[in-house]
Amino acid sequence: MPERNQQPGGQPAQQEGQGQSIVKTVIQGVAMYMALQFVLKQFMGGTATTPARDGNGNAVPAAVPLYSERPAHLNEGATYNHVPQLVAPIWPDNNAVDIVVTVSPSFGLTPLKEYNRDAVVLEERQFRIGNWTDKRTAEGTISIPTPVQHNGTLWGHFYVGLSGAVLDPTEQGFDPASAYHFVYPLTQHIPKKKAAKTRSLLGDSAEDPEEIPEDEPKHSGPIIANYYHPNVSLSFIPNTGVIPFPQAPVAARQFLRLEATGARDGTGQNSWYYPILFVNTFWQLKAHMTLLNDTVKSMPIRIDLNNLADWKFKTMASIDLSSKESARQAAYGNALPGGGDGTEIEMFKEIFIDTNPILLGITIVVSIAHMILETLAFGSDIAHYRKKKDNVGISVRSILANVFMQGVIFLYLIDQSQNTSWMILGGQAVGIVIELWKITTIVNVRVRPAPGSLIPYRISFEDKHKLSETEERTKEYDEIAFKYMYVAGVPLLLAYAAYSLVYETHKSWYSYVIATLVGSVYAYGFLMMVPSLYINYRLKSVAHMPGKAMMYKFLNTFIDDLFAFTIKMPFLHRLATFRDDVIFFIYLYQRWAYKVDYTRVNEFGQGGEDEEETKKNEVEKTDLKSLLAGPAEGKAAVKATGADAPRATKRR
Repeated sequence: MPERNQQPGGQPAQQEGQGQSIVKTVIQGVAMYMALQFVLKQFMGGTATTPARDGNGNAVPAAVPLYSERPAHLNEGATYNHVPQLVAPIWPDNNAVDIVVTVSPSFGLTPLKEYNRDAVVLEERQFRIGNWTDKRTAEGTISIPTPVQHNGTLWGHFYVGLSGAVLDPTEQGFDPASAYHFVYPLTQHIPKKKAAKTRSLLGDSAEDPEEIPEDEPKHSGPIIANYYHPNVSLSFIPNTGVIPFPQAPVAARQFLRLEATGARDGTGQNSWYYPILFVNTFWQLKAHMTLLNDTVKSMPIRIDLNNLADWKFKTMASIDLSSKESARQAAYGNALPGGGDGTEIEMFKEIFIDTNPILLGITIVVSIAHMILETLAFGSDIAHYRKKKDNVGISVRSILANVFMQGVIFLYLIDQSQNTSWMILGGQAVGIVIELWKITTIVNVRVRPAPGSLIPYRISFEDKHKLSETEERTKEYDEIAFKYMYVAGVPLLLAYAAYSLVYETHKSWYSYVIATLVGSVYAYGFLMMVPSLYINYRLKSVAHMPGKAMMYKFLNTFIDDLFAFTIKMPFLHRLATFRDDVIFFIYLYQRWAYKVDYTRVNEFGQGGEDEEETKKNEVEKTDLKSLLAGPAEGKAAVKATGADAPRATKRR
């Protein structure tokens, strides 16, 4: 018999490793769900309640008599419905109950007196349903039966009754009106996540042959394994009222225990149900579970008994059932809406369990700010390139290199498609398209013949117009910067490639190439900003830079720094998050050193008021002067602003 503790225990054991992308994904999902619900409510009206009906389609009266006042016979002309339409609580609320829980490898009913003491894991008396302060806890150790070690189910037998009633259905004096019994599994059969087979490309065999039977089964389909979680939470659900049984959600209906004798009210359509006892597996994460096999002889068990609000019960039960079904479908290779592998909800639960509530709130707020800044940076970057009329200060090679790097990341995500949501893939593809569009705003992309080459045609990047002196200097500085980039980057890339080839395993040579390139992109991608800084230094100007977009991106960099402090991660990975800060502070110094006058048009044709806006304002002022000055003076004023007038000279 487990020992009783007066104070309930804490949450399950913590697990390291969280990611800001999970919070962002959940926020986006909640926002989309709320928006969809709002639209449906506006255009389709609120959700209507379907009335309960009998077998002839007639509406069933909502009133269900008390169980103690049930009639001995059906009303005249009434028919017995095997599926009750309405079910009401069999006992009044705020009753005190006794509860006994046992564990067994058998689904069948076993008399309580035949159980060993260590198989009785919970025995409580006078527990008050609806008393939110009444909480009980029991802890102990159970033996794992041999059938359970061989993928069998460990069943929990639950005996519940009014205080003082006989709980064992096999004993004389047991009354279904005052006690009930049900069975629920305490172990979970979960498909093992199929891992990709990897090997050392310099060797002949796969990694660790002992793991091959687990990850690469010879038979088709997933491997179903038996998992056990030591924490079990039992919750009575008070104040549930009358429930339309056929319309009840499946997740909640599985915990409804109908009156055992099949009694009905006078109409023959309605019945009663015992108090709902929710076996709460919502917080049982797979990361905290133990895989049961021959080596597992005994396990600890902790049971918490409490009351839970009805809305919490329905929410938890629905989410838990949905997430388990998604994981099951993904294990069988079926596509899920939005992609992923069905573990997203579990990862979100880990954030709630392992993160301090205050820190979690800060993380959510910061994640929202991160998404807003990303959107602003995107819009500002597009606007900057749409208005830009020359190539001054733009590193075309950096944009091309960025397209290549994003393409590498896209191929890597496809190679790891079993863990990648299609939303992530879509966002990456859109980023590549935007970078390609930037190139077309700077140069003309043409396909030209390539005589004497293995490939008959080549892609040529041609200037849109004759380059000015400053644009020629920008092109020259871009070449110089990339020359030094190659000197620094190529040895690092080769060193990382050699290390990965010797010490790491890969699925194939293709995966090796993609993984090596993407590792280099993540490690040295910040170097793509160096050519722009070098061009700024040589031109002694930052007027050509997209200032707003840069500030939005660098604010996101500081948000990433915050996550580096708040989220658990390896030290080297935390250190890598600060690499962009170096670029940012150099850019800030350049903005301080190379002052920009925002009230005039700069030497690169940018800044000041928009040219079209200026012309429009001049025309409006001229028309106003014409109306005020009279016909003759008006004509002179118009002529002074026409084609014969000297063109205004831009200040430098």
